[in-house]
Amino acid sequence: MSIIRDKSLAAAGLAKINWVKDFMPVLNRLEKKFTAEKPFKGMKIAVCVHLEAKTGYLATVLREAGAEITVTGSNPLSTKDDICAALDSLGLAVYAWHGATAEEYRDHQIKALEFCPDIIIDDGSDLVMRLHEEVPQYAKNVLGGCEETTTGIHRLRARSDAGKLKFPMFAVNDAKCKYLFDNHHGTGQSTWDAIMYSTNNMVSGRTVVVAGYGHCSSGIAMRAKGLGANVIVTEVDRFKALEALMDGFRVMPMMEAAKLGDIFVTATGCTKVITTEHFKLMKNNVLLANAGHFDVEVDKAALEAMSVKKENRKPFIDGYHLSNGKVLNLLAEGRLVNIVAGNGHPADIMDLSFGIQLLGALHVAKNAKQLKPLLYNIPAEIDDEIIRIKLEAMGVNIDTLSAEQEAYLKSM
Repeated sequence: MSIIRDKSLAAAGLAKINWVKDFMPVLNRLEKKFTAEKPFKGMKIAVCVHLEAKTGYLATVLREAGAEITVTGSNPLSTKDDICAALDSLGLAVYAWHGATAEEYRDHQIKALEFCPDIIIDDGSDLVMRLHEEVPQYAKNVLGGCEETTTGIHRLRARSDAGKLKFPMFAVNDAKCKYLFDNHHGTGQSTWDAIMYSTNNMVSGRTVVVAGYGHCSSGIAMRAKGLGANVIVTEVDRFKALEALMDGFRVMPMMEAAKLGDIFVTATGCTKVITTEHFKLMKNNVLLANAGHFDVEVDKAALEAMSVKKENRKPFIDGYHLSNGKVLNLLAEGRLVNIVAGNGHPADIMDLSFGIQLLGALHVAKNAKQLKPLLYNIPAEIDDEIIRIKLEAMGVNIDTLSAEQEAYLKSM
């Protein structure tokens, strides 16, 4: 039985799911194939991804593929109550609601694990960590799973390297169909969609400071530049710093950038990227946003400690008044701005990521007995199959190598 907030929202949620389905041709084709073949028949799958319309469609495809599904959220503020109601109306077990407290959030995730799943589809590695550290009794049937995010991969790699991973996991985030499109283009577009919608401010002519120049943050910097911003990148990696410099961005430490920026966006997967020493140097009315998985990149505790007043200025924006008279504006409580204050990644982009999730989960189901409890990359043939389906659905054809060309490339 689901634990959700308002079942009356089901019709609105179903309308949203039906809308995104029209723009997710990879999932459409996999749904048709899986509905006929039922590759997950008799299996239990726990899904913990940002609980919005695209995830709703993913969950229904898994159900049509024969699996018993439980669904929970990977972020309390990204969960959409109408999508929860829609999935509940379709007979899926859903444990989540928008704005859950830390305790409720934990309880919802553990509830989603109680049926002892065979496969985990995770975002941020929340379910995997809870199975290892809090409720190991629910891991007895787990064959393995797939992880969606950079942050989740960091956590899994640390556990895998330490020999403390109990079952195999696949790094969906590191698949080409994920990081080249979802992270770069999806995060780049959706982050600025959310910032512009929630603030109603211009980006053109502003100085934007982007923390990091990885797959996500480079997309954010690229989009900011395209919107007419003067973009500064901060980095701790020399190679990424040089890459940003050669892509046309200024590069400097955050201590220098803090004095110059009008809008700050973090997407590093690390903690305390912007903290007290930086806040003290900032201009009045700067915007602080985070596009990393956890709400630890902008140091909220430090910001609250140095503030004389906190004011909710408008939806998704809290103003922190400092003793020097300046106000620093934190968007989306420092959580993922693109999905808390916006609609998340475009459906066209999530089509690729969730296609990888589906075929990754199928790979686990078919090969679990041969897999050691380690973190694995997604097999190249899965990447190739998803991109083949996507291009075909878009009506795009490409060249093929002739026999002579193949022989030439293989020659000594």
